[in-house]
Amino acid sequence: MAKTETDITSPKLPSPDAERKKMERKKALKESLTGYAIISPWLIGFFFLILGPIVASFYLSFTDYDLLSSPNWIGFDNYINILTNDPRFRQSLTVTLIFVFVSTPLKLIFALALAMLFNTGRKGTGFFTTIYYIPSIIGGSVAIAVVWRIIFGRNGAINDILTTLGLEGMNWIGNPDTALTVLILLVVWQFGSPMIIFLAGLRQIPTELYEAASVDGANKLQTFFKITIPMLTPVIFFNLIMQTIGGFMIFTQAYLITQGGPMDSTLFYALYLYETAFEYLRMGYASAMAWILLLIIAAITLLLFKSSSRWVFYESEGGR
Repeated sequence: MAKTETDITSPKLPSPDAERKKMERKKALKESLTGYAIISPWLIGFFFLILGPIVASFYLSFTDYDLLSSPNWIGFDNYINILTNDPRFRQSLTVTLIFVFVSTPLKLIFALALAMLFNTGRKGTGFFTTIYYIPSIIGGSVAIAVVWRIIFGRNGAINDILTTLGLEGMNWIGNPDTALTVLILLVVWQFGSPMIIFLAGLRQIPTELYEAASVDGANKLQTFFKITIPMLTPVIFFNLIMQTIGGFMIFTQAYLITQGGPMDSTLFYALYLYETAFEYLRMGYASAMAWILLLIIAAITLLLFKSSSRWVFYESEGGR
């Protein structure tokens, strides 16, 4: 049968399914664009303030760069010099490791002890929890660092107390044997943040476990080590990771209180990195130091994760 002129010239209309799919694609595209528009400030900040500097520092770590002239490519010379020919690097790393491995356990012990005390549900515990959390908010500020330097100075409150007790005071900050201890005490004093996390973890432990232990005749010490600690190990692990990473990045306290002295006894890694970059203008060298620090933190974090399978108990997995 021959086609009519109308059949030849009339356009083929799209099917209802094709039209519906086209509308759905337009709607999905519009929603995607709206979503990207909403998060665009974060994306801009991520690429220009985080990812960009990371890539730039990685490149600069292989160069000789002083901020005033163009970077000069020198390969692995910065890394080789840091690891083989820089005694201050070894000193800063040693001081930082001592600080981390002493302050972190002490902070977690104090935080857990206070969390146990505030978990009793007695009247007023919320107020005291807030009071003890305040040092974590203001502890890293310039004002607190200055106050701490005054308290532990030769004419500070600590020496006044010792004199009242008939003991001889000393220059706590100016003595290489005690300067690091002063900074450790300052950081341990800021135990509020892990304390709040411990308190939240304690309140998630089922009370039925304590009731069963009481029926079996377990005392408080046995209950603590057999119930509280095992059930709290995921929270302990989280706090341990966060406080360890934070310990490696300590800077403000040492910069304001001791300036790395005396005799580099408080020369933390971050402080030495800052001096190298902005006082000596060795930006390439400092960038290499930053990447070495990243690798050190990553290695220690990996070791902690590997060890967690032996001591961290996850109730949902029946323990590990």
